[in-house]
Amino acid sequence: LPSRALSWFASRGIPESVLVRNRISYGQVYMPQIEKEVTAVQFPYFRDGEVINVKYRDGSKNFRTATGAERIFYGLDDVRPPTLIIVEGEMDKLSVEVAGYLSCVSVPDGAPSPNTKNYASKFDYLASAEAVLTPCTKIILAVDDDAPGETLAQELARRLGPERCWRVEWSAGCKDA
Repeated sequence: LPSRALSWFASRGIPESVLVRNRISYGQVYMPQIEKEVTAVQFPYFRDGEVINVKYRDGSKNFRTATGAERIFYGLDDVRPPTLIIVEGEMDKLSVEVAGYLSCVSVPDGAPSPNTKNYASKFDYLASAEAVLTPCTKIILAVDDDAPGETLAQELARRLGPERCWRVEWSAGCKDA
C-alpha cells in the first residue's frame, strides 16, 4: 500500500500489520457510480484461502465488488468457534481485529434499508457459510447503531437463531466498531 493509504488506515486506528494479515491492496478500478477509473483500496474476500470476491473503496467512499463474484462474509477464514462477531463493514472487521478479536466477519453489502420489502437475496451469503456458522454457539451482532443496522441485527438474529445471538449496544456518540 502507498504511504497515503497507510496513513489513512492509521488515522482510523488500523496498523499496517493488520492490513498485511488481511492482504489489503490498492489499485485502479472502474467505479460505475462516477463512471470513471479511480485508485481504490481492495479488500479480498477469502474462503478456504481462495479469493472469492474483492470489494473496492475509493477515497470518496464509492464501493463496488468484483463483477459476477459470489457474495460471502468478509473474514470468513477467520471464524473460530464457539464465538463469532458479525459487523457491518470491512473497516469494522479490521477494527475488531485491532481490539484483539480475530473471530469476526463483516456482511458483504452492509445493512439493508429499513424500507426493503424482500430480503430473500440479501442474505444468500448465510447459506454458503452454514458449515462455518453451525459450530458458533455465541454470535455477537456488533452492527451499526442506526435504523439499517437495527434491521440487519433483527434479520441476522432471526435467521441464525436468537438463542445464540447477542447484540452490542454502542455507547452514546459511537455508531460502530
